[in-house]
Amino acid sequence: MKIALVGYGKMGKEIEKIALERGHTISAKITSSNPLDNQDTNEFDVAIDFSTPSVVLSNIHFLVDHRVPAVIGTTGWNDSLEEVKERVKTNDTVLLHASNFSVGVNLFFKLNQMLAELMNQHSEYDISMEEIHHTEKLDAPSGTAITLAEGILENHKLYDDWKCPQGSKTNAGDKAINIEAIREPEVKGTHSIYYKSDIDTISIKHEAHNRKGFALGAVLAAEWIINKKGVYTMKDVLNIQ
Repeated sequence: MKIALVGYGKMGKEIEKIALERGHTISAKITSSNPLDNQDTNEFDVAIDFSTPSVVLSNIHFLVDHRVPAVIGTTGWNDSLEEVKERVKTNDTVLLHASNFSVGVNLFFKLNQMLAELMNQHSEYDISMEEIHHTEKLDAPSGTAITLAEGILENHKLYDDWKCPQGSKTNAGDKAINIEAIREPEVKGTHSIYYKSDIDTISIKHEAHNRKGFALGAVLAAEWIINKKGVYTMKDVLNIQ
């Protein structure tokens, strides 16, 4: 499989390593000095995007319009998801997006939903979240934290929104889940969810030790979407109901 890496930072280099180990080739490395719109899209079978929030939507539009199967790992564009879905349908192509490609994190997403449903009847517990990432991470809260918050909101009737003091969404109502976004050097990604009452605290946590899990998941997703049409997530790749 010929892969175009859209964004060639730390994640791009890790994906390259995994892809080569699995027998694939890297046919393009897209950077600011080698932009996507200069590429011959016939030279690659799939594109994996780990660029930046400021350019990811234009990258998506280019890939979809040129009918390039696309795996999107960059976050910060979900407000345009419905528009992208319609664009994918119109162009009869395929796109897979995820806030996190780690197999462990996607299992954690499911665990989070199950716990939220279980705690739904226990109003004495207040819910809060914390995410910690490296200082180079541009968005706050992380896309993974937003996905976790949305998983709680879908399964817990006492909360209707989320907020993040360190991010762009700082205000919400009384029934909002507070997400603390902390930035520390060299942290690959840690997400914690707390249910606190006067009596005790229940918590679940996922801690990434390195970027390998994210890279492997992205390559698995790229392998999975070949010859498919539509919009998918890692839940489809991993068959998580």
